[in-house]
Amino acid sequence: MKDIITVNNFECKIVKSKRKTLSVEITESGEIILRLPNKATLKDAENLVIRHSEWIKKALRKQAERHDGKYIPSPEEEKTLRKLAEGYLPERTAYWSKKTGLTPTGIKITSAKKRFGSCNSKNSVCFSYFLMLYPKEAVDYVIVHELCHIKHKNHSADFYKTVSKFFPDFRNAEKLLKQPPKRNPFA
Repeated sequence: MKDIITVNNFECKIVKSKRKTLSVEITESGEIILRLPNKATLKDAENLVIRHSEWIKKALRKQAERHDGKYIPSPEEEKTLRKLAEGYLPERTAYWSKKTGLTPTGIKITSAKKRFGSCNSKNSVCFSYFLMLYPKEAVDYVIVHELCHIKHKNHSADFYKTVSKFFPDFRNAEKLLKQPPKRNPFA
């Protein structure tokens, strides 16, 4: 069976696995995935799309409204973002560690969509690869912000005093992060 089929003008990716039921999934990037049992046929996949065509249209329309021009990377672009982040973020963290004198015990790259960074109680920092969709100034701010949590485990006045010591224009960077990414960095 093909990995991709087109039914009712919907391009759908087929994923077979050891399962008993058929399902339709719409990813964040608008990809339609048909999840099928290993024994399912092409006809089963086509019938699934036909039966759920109205739901698929409605789900895609709702998603388009929700994203309203916001750039959502495809799974392939997410892989590229991860690679970029794995090369760039540790390097920038090392740079800011030297400037601030605050060194994390470890660095982890995640796929978090709602949190750009975090610092745990053991002083290990995590950064989302979605940060790579934002200007370098905003990325640097997140790095400094998380490094400052090594010294201050809260968002107190002392914490922001430390942040502003190393990143005086942090308010502008925060504004950049509140805006949804509207560009495709791969274009």
